[in-house]
Amino acid sequence: MKAKRIDGKGISDQIKQEAAQESTALQAQGIQPCLAVVLVGNDAASQIYVNNKKKACEKVGILSRSYELPEDTEEAALLHLIDQLNRTPDIHGILVQLPLPMQISEEKVILAIDAQKDVDCFHPMNVGMLQTGRKGFLPCTPAGVLELITRSGYTVEGKHCVVIGRSHNVGKPIAMLLLQQNGTVTICHSKTKNLKEICKQADIIVSAVGKCHTVTADMVKEGAVVIDVGMNRDDNGKLCGDADFDAVSEALGEQGAISPVPGGVGLMTVAMLMHNCIVAAKLQNNLL
Repeated sequence: MKAKRIDGKGISDQIKQEAAQESTALQAQGIQPCLAVVLVGNDAASQIYVNNKKKACEKVGILSRSYELPEDTEEAALLHLIDQLNRTPDIHGILVQLPLPMQISEEKVILAIDAQKDVDCFHPMNVGMLQTGRKGFLPCTPAGVLELITRSGYTVEGKHCVVIGRSHNVGKPIAMLLLQQNGTVTICHSKTKNLKEICKQADIIVSAVGKCHTVTADMVKEGAVVIDVGMNRDDNGKLCGDADFDAVSEALGEQGAISPVPGGVGLMTVAMLMHNCIVAAKLQNNLL
């Protein structure tokens, strides 16, 4: 018997519905949640991501304002725009789509965004809030991973959680969120020895590497939960995650669970962005 397929679409729709209800309640108080989306250049993947975020805003009742700048935009011009958006009271969230062209420093851009409008949770102040367990924004993809686990009926407390990947935006914050839920967390990476043996002990595996077949059937124990954050293309150009989905699903057995790619974490990232926009609107209106 294969593992349960975690329903990313169903869970993300539930979160967006909750955000829509909160947006309606805010509008009844005269507050229209608003997200500013900034796209620099013509990267095809970035354009798709931005369009998906705009569509989600429309469905949830969040106003989206789009700022599309040419590829050769100078850093100073982008920083000036961000400053203007920071100063605009009826814009609650600012999202600058990454990656940026070579001439623009991502670090400077992230630092320029008002921390209370940083719905991506990349600003060092928000990263510090996460590290210290204080209330604030949670980074969208890591928060989405946690929601996938808990809303699928699985608990983190007391479980051995293995996170494969240590990036600042995904791996590390996922590990921190699992730790805050009283999981026992092991972080693995490219220099980890005996990765297979470590994963074999895990109750929960989160893979955020970006490489096909990072997680194989001989790396998981029966009954474990696998959350696949990877978004890759296989040799045939087909979209796939980090896990060898069919083989791993078989090895997990009917007591186990696995998130698919597509249809898993990617949908959750957009849903959690909508949630963060609502949090931002409340925060800036002293409702939290």
